[in-house]
Amino acid sequence: MRHLVIPDAQVRPGVGMEHLEACGNYIVEKQPDVIINLGDFADMPSLNSHEDRSSKYFHDKSYQADIDSSKEAMKLLLGPLRSYQKKQRKNKKKKYNPRLVLTLGNHEYRITRCVNNLPVLEGKMSIDDLEYESYGWEVYPYQHIVEIDGILYSHNFCNPDSLKKGIVGGTIETKIRKIGQTFCMGHQQKRQFGTAYTATGKEMMGLVVGRFYQHDEPYMGAQGQADWSGVVMKNEVNNGRYDPMFISMNYLMGNYL
Repeated sequence: MRHLVIPDAQVRPGVGMEHLEACGNYIVEKQPDVIINLGDFADMPSLNSHEDRSSKYFHDKSYQADIDSSKEAMKLLLGPLRSYQKKQRKNKKKKYNPRLVLTLGNHEYRITRCVNNLPVLEGKMSIDDLEYESYGWEVYPYQHIVEIDGILYSHNFCNPDSLKKGIVGGTIETKIRKIGQTFCMGHQQKRQFGTAYTATGKEMMGLVVGRFYQHDEPYMGAQGQADWSGVVMKNEVNNGRYDPMFISMNYLMGNYL
């Protein structure tokens, strides 16, 4: 089995999206069995609760524009796959049809939180506006854990020792010990990868993928932009073990556009 993992794309109006088409072309060529989108595909800046509503930050923000940019990006990502499948049908060949799994992130959860805080919006806005399922994704709620071939996938993981259920942090070795099983998450811009072994010799693997976008985030500050951007192909996946292949943003855009 092969898994392709796509971390946070944080799509919003005005940012570059060409890398998503490059990733789509890569998918068609390599044909992974499962594609896992770790969420925060849509950035949803119009619902940013970290900014003061009276600040100039919101002067050009629009909920509908956020939704439209996400749909445009999803078409770029999956467009090559859909075109390839159409060609296969026309030529009466066996269709390549990977499993598509999407674990919602905290940025998509902004929609749910907004409705929870303002019940008058019930029925007027929801996660369904993003139409992820219409593109073929199995969609799982924020912080829901999906196990595939022995690997736990989620946008992020709670620290089981935290009374307030804070997000697990620290080194990758710490994360593996806290989570207790091979896992993979997004949420953090910096890439982490490591392994740990149980007393019986079972290998547990931990992966924080990084990010998958071209733009810088102003809130990260001048010294916070050092991170890794790309996707990860997991080869020979079997019972929580695999060989990782890191595919950088530059490689994808240089070879698949």
